[in-house]
Amino acid sequence: MTNGMKVSDRLAAIPMSGIRKMFDLAKPDSINLGLGEPDLEPPKEAIEGMNAAAVDGKNKYSPTAGIPELRDAIAERFSRYNPGLSGRNVIVTPSGSTALLEMTQAFVDPGDEVLVPSPGFVIYAPHASLAGGKPVEYRLTEGDFQPDIDYIQDRITEKTKMIVVNNPSNPTGGVLSEESRKALADIAHDKDVMIMSDEVYESFVYEGRHQSFLPYLDRAVVVGGFSKMMAVTGWRLGFAIANEECMDALVKMQYHVCASPGMPAMYGVLNAMPSIDPYLENARATFKKRRDLISKRINEIDGMSIIPPKGAFYAFPSFDLDMTSQELANELVKAGLICTPGSAFGTFGEGHLRFSYAASEEKIDKGMDILADTVRKIKGGRI
Repeated sequence: MTNGMKVSDRLAAIPMSGIRKMFDLAKPDSINLGLGEPDLEPPKEAIEGMNAAAVDGKNKYSPTAGIPELRDAIAERFSRYNPGLSGRNVIVTPSGSTALLEMTQAFVDPGDEVLVPSPGFVIYAPHASLAGGKPVEYRLTEGDFQPDIDYIQDRITEKTKMIVVNNPSNPTGGVLSEESRKALADIAHDKDVMIMSDEVYESFVYEGRHQSFLPYLDRAVVVGGFSKMMAVTGWRLGFAIANEECMDALVKMQYHVCASPGMPAMYGVLNAMPSIDPYLENARATFKKRRDLISKRINEIDGMSIIPPKGAFYAFPSFDLDMTSQELANELVKAGLICTPGSAFGTFGEGHLRFSYAASEEKIDKGMDILADTVRKIKGGRI
């Protein structure tokens, strides 16, 4: 490649996602428990609403922050966590991932430090780096995967700009406790840092209740999305909720990223919002059954252990084999099971695997058969 066509240093320094790597190694008929994509059908109201909007000629640019009706509907739905919300607190984005990128671009300066969870989702640290910032990992406690508050306090410096929180968590399925949320909010207040709270799995909490950062918009910006909520990952539609001062910056940033989100999909989501609760109750019941199944199967395997996760649709068991998570994931993919090594999610993910249980019970059972067989062979010295 000529120097004129050389990739930027900041992009070249970022590795490719460890989640995607596993798909390249897989056989065509593999059991795929690697991707966090609901296998449910979207609400029929969403598809009807999108199709009707397209037929009706709603195929043009929208306002940069999204159509006002959807901004208002999002504010109304999430006012359960903060009664003061209005549509002016909401920006609709082309995916939750885009909302996260826009936030780091809007608020992180070169040299700023961004505390990111470990194990944590794969894009938080790269987004900080792409904004010129420095990602700093913070540890989650083993088992229930709460932020290690002492560890966080030890890593805050005068350069710390932002703490990233993911609740419920990908990859762990951990759900933030009320004590953890309060401790993080207090740190943000005392140290004058902002919290970027990724709450895209808010709809999927199986025990306890969701502890949102929406009551703390003086120090937090909250990201949500429709990909998981309505099983429309291909529509690429998310949102962010912030105070009006932060919102001005996010709208300005979004204009330069994409001008505006996709019009027909917004009308589809809008049409499904009034009747989404029964749909979500059914989805939660489905995922909870799968969660119980995969947790039971994992805990039956000698050498593997999991506390059933309270949210999202990921299982993140630990293992006590004399190998890395990448080596174990490679053995599993050879045997026909796609999962993700814990090391893909940061330093403190090592010693774990991530399985998505957004797949049928039949696939989960087949996948766990492969896992049990592979672990047994490794322990017996046959691999």
